[in-house]
Amino acid sequence: MMQQILQDMYIEPDLLAELNEEQKQILFYKIREEQVRRWNERERRDPSHAVKKKSESRVHFWLLGSDGEVWVWVMGKAPGDKPFEDIVEELMEERAMKQAQREKCEEEERQRGEEEIRQTEERRAKELYISLKQEEKRNERDDKEWQEQCERTNGMGKKMSSLAALIQSKEITFWTKRTTLIQKVKQIMKDLHANYTSQYCLPLPFSPVWIRPPRPNSRESIIRWFEEEQRPRRAGYERSSNTIAAWFHGKDEALLANAAEGCFLVRVSERIWGYTLSYHTTSGFKHFLIDASGDYYSFLGVDQNRHATLVDLIDFHKEEVITTSGGELLQDPCRPRSSTADYGGLFL
Repeated sequence: MMQQILQDMYIEPDLLAELNEEQKQILFYKIREEQVRRWNERERRDPSHAVKKKSESRVHFWLLGSDGEVWVWVMGKAPGDKPFEDIVEELMEERAMKQAQREKCEEEERQRGEEEIRQTEERRAKELYISLKQEEKRNERDDKEWQEQCERTNGMGKKMSSLAALIQSKEITFWTKRTTLIQKVKQIMKDLHANYTSQYCLPLPFSPVWIRPPRPNSRESIIRWFEEEQRPRRAGYERSSNTIAAWFHGKDEALLANAAEGCFLVRVSERIWGYTLSYHTTSGFKHFLIDASGDYYSFLGVDQNRHATLVDLIDFHKEEVITTSGGELLQDPCRPRSSTADYGGLFL
């Protein structure tokens, strides 16, 4: 998850809101560090760019204040400036509005596509219905002709057997044509439905082919991700047994309400492909996101320590604090209230 953020140089506002102030500062520091690294790499790839800038450099003069020192302006601190927090809030609102507009356009485009397919299906169904009615009318005319022929040949004993055979063959032909036409209608409607499903419908939860979306979009997708990717890696289990770890819970965050300082629990996150570690402090709760989207486990926006398993991360921070400023050291796991703990459908 951290690598994806540094690659895109962007973090979604709702995910940023999950981080505390120290996590935000560390994350912004990593982003700035990545910007400097990319700049230096570009300078190394194109040395002529740096020489050109140096040759085109101009002489600059600093603006001096009334005290004779260089005049400095700090954004958000001068009279009349907006606070830095307000500027960030405005930028977040602007990005959220653009995202909403983009999603609206995508939804309208999808609806237009669905409407076109629906109209095509209706038009094709009408054409098939008209063809079926025309075929029935032709068959009715044939039946009438057969009936007239039967009346004309009444009393002609010698031709009766041949006439009966003719009528029987025409009846067979009529029902054969009718059955064939109905089968064609059903096959065309089936093909239209299959085409619509392949273009506009997501795979069903029980489909054998499942592509993981960028972020969880339902509880069912979280459960499937946990069953297919996390349980084989023994996430949520004790290190050397098949017992579910005491600190692992499905969704019951309220267990920390009466817990002592230093108590913690881990639950599956609904924001990212990973987990949320909730920690009880003297002043309340702290929540840390654990990124498990790759082949390792690490805190998002806190440090760059990578752990092979989830229990390795927990054991590591029983000896090492999560953040130096907060001094969060994992002590006692928050145990469930009863022997029948609710894991939210993760262990079935």
